Amino acid sequence: MDRLQAPATELGLAARPALSQATSSPGAPAPRDILELLKPVTWFPPMWAYMCGVVSSGAPILDRWHLLALGVILTGPLVCGTSQAVNDWFDRHVDAINEPARPIPSGRIPGRWGLWIAIIGSGISLIVSALLGPAVVAATLFGLFLAWGYSAPPLRLKVSGWFGPMACAFAYEGLTWFTGAAVMLGSTPPMPVLVIAALYAAGAFGIMTLNDFKAVEGDRQMGIASLPVTLGVRPAAMIACGTMLGAQLVVIALHFGWGLEWTAAIVAALTVGQLFAMRRLVRDPARFAPWYNGAGVSLYVLGMLVSAFGLRSLA
Repeated sequence: MDRLQAPATELGLAARPALSQATSSPGAPAPRDILELLKPVTWFPPMWAYMCGVVSSGAPILDRWHLLALGVILTGPLVCGTSQAVNDWFDRHVDAINEPARPIPSGRIPGRWGLWIAIIGSGISLIVSALLGPAVVAATLFGLFLAWGYSAPPLRLKVSGWFGPMACAFAYEGLTWFTGAAVMLGSTPPMPVLVIAALYAAGAFGIMTLNDFKAVEGDRQMGIASLPVTLGVRPAAMIACGTMLGAQLVVIALHFGWGLEWTAAIVAALTVGQLFAMRRLVRDPARFAPWYNGAGVSLYVLGMLVSAFGLRSLA
């Protein structure tokens, strides 16, 4: 799910030449162009969260490797890939101006193929989820609702600096963690798994907010209500850091309460590392947000896996 750069209704006639060229081609798109539309680089975060869910379930992994593999396909290429197709279809007017080389505005995904790919991806996702149990079907339905609601009218959650990042965070982190555990257990995961998945999803709101720093000027010009635009760059960075930090502090406290001292200690050490990175980030958020996404976020997601191994010992 990409953050919006401009509402389609504000673009006027500038996008129409590119779009009319894109919709006039009758041929089917090439597989490489479909793959580009689905953006494989975006599949990693949900697949990582899915693997954390698998680990946290405590179920024997080797005995259920086929379920694990099917779930990876579901959370990555199918649901996440579908969300990218949905996003590009409903932002095709924007991309025709800002990124005309993308598959849809360039005409490499002609006509309504972008929309049909999104619809077909949604259908296949539901079919695959049905093979993995009712809990996974429910999670997939909610994930697809967020994917469409994020980009498509009337909701278009992505125009909000609060609801857009929140939808992405819970889709990429919370739901996929839940799915990984549910696939391996064949039922709804136990409460500790649900709580930790929800906490890391809540913290990921901060990660998604940091992604908005790369387009502050463009969003401001186009009237997009991202937090860096509406609150200012430094306050938005403080909120992002506070959200990530607060979620992990609760995770640490819960692990100590559950007798998982070693995982609590490791997550605490990783959180301290993030604190040092956050100090640098808030000095110049626009400059250091891309750096933090590599340094600080890596420590955050590593803590997710450590936490998952701790939960496994409770099973």
